[in-house]
Amino acid sequence: MTDKRAEADLTEVWRAWAAWGEKSRTMWATALGGAAPPPPSPPPSGPDPAVGGDAARAFLEGVLRPAQPVLDAQAAWARDIAALCQASVKRLRGEEAAPVIEPAGDDKRFKDDAWTKDPLFDTLKQGYLLTARLVATTLENSGGDPASRQRLAFYGRQVVDALAPTNFAATNPLVRRTALESGGKSLLDGLENLLRDLERGGGRLRPTMSDETAFEVGRTLAMTPGKVVFQNALMQLILYAPTTPKVHKRPLLVVPPWINKFYILDLTEKNSLIKYMVDQGFSVFVISWVNPDAGLAETRFEDYLSQGPLAAMEVMAEITGQRALGLVGYCIGGTLTACTLAVLAARRDHRVKSATFLTTLVDFSEPGELGVFIDPPLLDALDDQMARDGGLDGDLLSMAFNMLRDNDLIWSVFINNYLLGKTPAAFDLLYWNGDSTRMPAAMQRYYLREMYQKNKLVQPGGLTVLGHALDLRRIRTPVYLLSARDDHIAPWTSTFKATGLYGGPLRFVLAGSGHIAGVINPPAKARYGYWTNADTSLEAEAWLEGATSHEGSWWPDWATWAAGHAGPKVAARDPAKGPRPPLEDAPGSYVKVRI
Repeated sequence: MTDKRAEADLTEVWRAWAAWGEKSRTMWATALGGAAPPPPSPPPSGPDPAVGGDAARAFLEGVLRPAQPVLDAQAAWARDIAALCQASVKRLRGEEAAPVIEPAGDDKRFKDDAWTKDPLFDTLKQGYLLTARLVATTLENSGGDPASRQRLAFYGRQVVDALAPTNFAATNPLVRRTALESGGKSLLDGLENLLRDLERGGGRLRPTMSDETAFEVGRTLAMTPGKVVFQNALMQLILYAPTTPKVHKRPLLVVPPWINKFYILDLTEKNSLIKYMVDQGFSVFVISWVNPDAGLAETRFEDYLSQGPLAAMEVMAEITGQRALGLVGYCIGGTLTACTLAVLAARRDHRVKSATFLTTLVDFSEPGELGVFIDPPLLDALDDQMARDGGLDGDLLSMAFNMLRDNDLIWSVFINNYLLGKTPAAFDLLYWNGDSTRMPAAMQRYYLREMYQKNKLVQPGGLTVLGHALDLRRIRTPVYLLSARDDHIAPWTSTFKATGLYGGPLRFVLAGSGHIAGVINPPAKARYGYWTNADTSLEAEAWLEGATSHEGSWWPDWATWAAGHAGPKVAARDPAKGPRPPLEDAPGSYVKVRI
């Protein structure tokens, strides 16, 4: 390759960089509330773009008074860019050159071979990564209180991730190659997908994450046999059919989150935690929450407690003849379970003989990245929106969670659907993730303000529910606490704090992976592993340092523990022959209501 050709190619690289820089300027202008031209491609809908503006202005003030780490990062960036220029010229001349920076091991954006083999795209990739690192370092050292720095880093990452060259047709080699090979059909298909998703969202972009024709709740998902044995305005109670001739005397009540639908615990037969529980000889009852409309706007958090677990317990006692039972709470369902136990403790009601908490926050002092949404201006805006609509829109809630893993759950979908023109694949987990639920206004306001913002649940007497001052320290029930090491929603170092709150015997187990995969990890797949350590008096990191690592799933460990608190075996209970005539087959009708 001649020097003249190399210079021409390098000029193309810098033109691409100039275009990227203009997109960057536009995005930052938008983030700071200024006027800006529309983006080159319609991005997924999300929170108000003004959110984070205060943090962004704080960043600019920090730039005017740069700390030494920021100056060092800027100097390092300049050196690295110079090294990248030299390496680019070498590669364009056909010489070898070591990369200046490489993507993180879990970064899937640059997997296409062209990002490494093509000198032009490799330069574009490395330049982006160097700049992203500079931005992250600058934001981390921007000054201000920790909460402001966290918000700034979060929203800054959203901007930087949105500006990745993979997200634009002109700078994504796979998109360019696919468009050429298809004669432009991929771009036309992407436009059709875009228009379909705009229509699907009523004018707001609502990306299709999975092939929705491949799944149906009750037919291909949530197929574990059972009967709905009770319902009220907030929930249906399901009793699953036994698969063993005898079952433990004390039944289990599973309290799932109502932020998402319960069938994450019963996706398919091969990965259903509910079926696993049934197969281990437990009588399993599960609450299926209603997908509320504006008519339930004034439903309170304590209504979920009284019409959820407390109502279910009475029905369970009637059906099984056993007042004693075990509870299993997941995510916010676990938070409700903790409140239920605190109410029962205040009433001196000791019917619950075991309690399992799956990735559950009760101490909200360090809620992780979700804390960026617990910002007073944003909460005020949410209150206004919920006052108008009677609840929190499920799509907005889903987008907030997706922003925690934006490259996987937002931009990869954006690229596949709209730039590559692909039809979404059939993926049960993504289908469930897109099956959103709404939140009643009164409940959501209470939950965000009293628990997330004020952290009152851990304060003895900080909350009064059903006339009882809650004190988690009065709970003497044996507890199994499961957390997930890579959980972005309920960080394990925060859920670990519950080990110092409950007053009874406690087993803490740390699973691998995140909020979903860490929980839904059947033994047959033998993935991720888990850690145990009997000494929960330690700080979280010290606990992990001294923990024993185990291969495979945590499910068998839990089953052994739960069986020890479930009583002797009795004849299996047939949900079709109990004292309450079944209302309908599992999974019931509440779970099938879509927004």
